[in-house]
Amino acid sequence: MAVSLAACGSAKESGDSAKEPAEKKGNDITIGLLLPENQTARYEKFDKPLIEAEINSLTQGKAKVVYANAKQDATLQTQQVDTMITNKVDVLIIDAVDSKAIAGGVKKAKDAGIPVVAYDRLAEGPIDAYTSFDNEEVGHVQGKALVEALGDKAKGGQIVMMNGAITDPNAALFKKGAHAELDGKVTVGKEYDTKEWKPENANANMEAAISALGKDRIVGVYSANDGMAGGIITALKAAGITPLPPVTGQDAELAGVQRIVAGEQFMSVYKPYEPEAEAAAKMAVALAQGRSLAALADSKVDSATTKGIPTYLVPVVSLTKDNIKDTVVKDGVYTIPEICTPKFKAACDRLGLK
Repeated sequence: MAVSLAACGSAKESGDSAKEPAEKKGNDITIGLLLPENQTARYEKFDKPLIEAEINSLTQGKAKVVYANAKQDATLQTQQVDTMITNKVDVLIIDAVDSKAIAGGVKKAKDAGIPVVAYDRLAEGPIDAYTSFDNEEVGHVQGKALVEALGDKAKGGQIVMMNGAITDPNAALFKKGAHAELDGKVTVGKEYDTKEWKPENANANMEAAISALGKDRIVGVYSANDGMAGGIITALKAAGITPLPPVTGQDAELAGVQRIVAGEQFMSVYKPYEPEAEAAAKMAVALAQGRSLAALADSKVDSATTKGIPTYLVPVVSLTKDNIKDTVVKDGVYTIPEICTPKFKAACDRLGLK
């Protein structure tokens, strides 16, 4: 379904039950913000405050942000959409728990004349705009880093692939990019799609992989994010595997960065949340005010249900022990004292993190 960039900046389905705003609105707007879960540290610590701050800046403090977190429950998130529609928000920013399950809610919003910005994950349904990271590139960065870390060991042993949840469209893109780098260079002994991205599920999967493959045969682990990497490393330690094989990650969570400092996790993917959050805020305000997205979206993507969605993608960075200071510290995500607690001080000193 084509997305129109008419003056209202939103798309209508052919049923024409959606309402167009009678006139452009000013800064007195209400924006609904729906984030998917609170297990991953990023949403409450970074995304929410960054989006709110940018909306506040763009509207001279006159806009209202109504927030809800779905706590990894797709049904709850659909109910939250219904509540936002009932409360007549002017625009919705949605990071979907389940990209398919949210499609009905997106259509309801559109039918009510409420444009929708898909944030971080490409939700299905008549989405008006989308911002995220280049998610296939995330997988390429992870896979390439793992191959480089393995070196000559890539040919002799097996790796375990711990992908994200099948309900998350980003997980499929991470997997695709990673396989492009890994296939033909390493042997994938076991591969899992991890339910709900939960570290405890990754831990159980890793225990099963160790049992099936043997602890001496695993030379590396592809982990799609840092939370799962934590569960994986716990399983590796419990099995007595030393030294730990290289393990990838994503999100540059504080615990992940500290594991990198300690030499337990090889890398993470640093995704600077500020430009992503700012893009979502700018798109949402523009849509609510009836303005064009032409200056805000530099590309277009297709979902399973909607074609030509105006899109802005943010590049990513491979985070290793060598560039912590130049990435998450320089950008103000973490301070050195936050990273280098007493437990990690000696390792930080060795890396020059002072």
